[in-house]
Amino acid sequence: MSKTATVRARIEPDLKQEVEQLFHELGLSTTDAINIFFKQVKLRHGLPFEVAIPNALTQKVLEESDDGLNLVRHKSIEDMYKSLEI
Repeated sequence: MSKTATVRARIEPDLKQEVEQLFHELGLSTTDAINIFFKQVKLRHGLPFEVAIPNALTQKVLEESDDGLNLVRHKSIEDMYKSLEI
């Protein structure tokens, strides 16, 4: 009996390359990352993160952010905290 099984998936090439670079920076192979994901799914009996459709306001803000619209820049962390009233 085999001690491993093969998983095949179709992934967008650019996404695959970017994610594999992140895995490399974390010291993980793609296989390591997939094994971690599968173990977390088993442990939690579901996905290890929330999957939700954003509401209209959140979707609008995400799209604006992606387009570089309505961004606020601060000169320092302190300025950002003041702006956020933290």
